[in-house]
Amino acid sequence: MIENLLSGISIDPQVTVLVPVLWVLGYALKRTPHIPDWLIIWILLLTGVAASGWTLGFDFNGIANGFIATGAAITTHQSVKQTFFARVNDRNKREKKK
Repeated sequence: MIENLLSGISIDPQVTVLVPVLWVLGYALKRTPHIPDWLIIWILLLTGVAASGWTLGFDFNGIANGFIATGAAITTHQSVKQTFFARVNDRNKREKKK
């Protein structure tokens, strides 16, 4: 049964537009002082699932595409953050030790 559901998931090209939208929303939420950081991921997930469900339909495939888009947005954001910004911070820490 699970195999049938998972094999029925097809990633829709419209979902690729959702990833940068979730990036911008996450950035805006991060700058909002009254929203705690732990809540941002849940807001992004609900928004991703709602937007994907609205465009593709609220079936298993539409909801799964929302999860995939949200995961892609969070993963790419963290990759960029860890690759570029964390490396600068690491370099600064090494230079202070010298």
